[in-house]
Amino acid sequence: MSITQEEKQNKIAEFRTSDADCGSSEVQIALLTHRINTLTDHLKQNKKDHSSRRGLLAMVSRRRSLLDYLKKTNYETYLSMLERLSIRK
Repeated sequence: MSITQEEKQNKIAEFRTSDADCGSSEVQIALLTHRINTLTDHLKQNKKDHSSRRGLLAMVSRRRSLLDYLKKTNYETYLSMLERLSIRK
């Protein structure tokens, strides 16, 4: 259910803004989105797993805060992230 080290490195390499970047808003949003999608699939199969559902809501809230920050600071990057991660449909 958690993200493997290899998947995490691939996401960081895909969304980083520079070679030394591993914690920018873009990378954090990408990692949270991957974890949210994985957890959503888990909760579709395990409907009574309420503790994981609570964690999912916390992750969605954290991602929303990061997206709001990105929207205020760099609107073009915000739109790009929404499209690349297909968050809005």
